[in-house]
Amino acid sequence: QVQLVESGGGLVQAGGSLRLSCATSGRTLNGYHMGWFRQAPGKEREFVTVITWNADNTYYAESVKGRFTISRGGAKNTVYLQMNSLKPEDTAVYYCAADEAYNPSSNFVRGGVIYWGKGTLVTVSS
Repeated sequence: QVQLVESGGGLVQAGGSLRLSCATSGRTLNGYHMGWFRQAPGKEREFVTVITWNADNTYYAESVKGRFTISRGGAKNTVYLQMNSLKPEDTAVYYCAADEAYNPSSNFVRGGVIYWGKGTLVTVSS
């Protein structure tokens, strides 16, 4: 079974940086869009970013644009999320996600994905 495993979360002060990674187990997701969602305490899950299956395009939520960078690489298409200039409102559980490449990336943005990781907690202190 395909699994997505996030790592890299933790506690950081406002203005600091963290790098999240999403590793795959089982079948390699070479033909999948991959990206990140997050869910803050007491709030609904929201889209953060996605990178298309061939890395031709990336999309970001306006709240993170210019601060976060998504990338992918390696034989298993490990996905990374570099988070800079972190703010307290970035505090959330961050979830890696994947969707089949024949679906448009717009579906991914709306949460139409087929694989979810279990999440990693990012806490940004004031």
